[in-house]
Amino acid sequence: MSKTWDERVAAFWDRADDKHPQRMLEDMRALVEERGMDDSEAMFEWASVHDFLGREGEAVPLYRKALDLGLSGDRLPQAIIQLASSLRNIGEPATAVELLRSAPTSAITGNARLAFLALALHDCGDHDAALRVALEALAPALPMYGRAVSRYAAELTESSHQD
Repeated sequence: MSKTWDERVAAFWDRADDKHPQRMLEDMRALVEERGMDDSEAMFEWASVHDFLGREGEAVPLYRKALDLGLSGDRLPQAIIQLASSLRNIGEPATAVELLRSAPTSAITGNARLAFLALALHDCGDHDAALRVALEALAPALPMYGRAVSRYAAELTESSHQD
């Protein structure tokens, strides 16, 4: 029985190795060409390999194209986070913050959206908000002191909003 396209993509990522970038690009290109550059999932995977190889500037328009093509399902929240991370890495943290603040929550990515939002806020110089987001994401996982951490997190930005 032959593997589905998604199974072959998963196998690609299982063996991903940035020590051989040209081979990675060639292998992913072959997978993408099976579906075509007008397929949102193929475009997402093409963006992802560029991102993985540290080519965030090339990945950004590819992620945007995947989203414009109607990417949905489990890949959608991943694409939003990965696009935001790439934007942050190429010096556009404010755009990343906008994207992450409006991104839906997802079981597939959990609190990853909040982790990347905290990083982007930090890069924007909004350190209190970054720490608040990080602490609010962490608080529910604390077996003790979760309420105290949540309260302290709220205090980080309440004083700046009162001015």
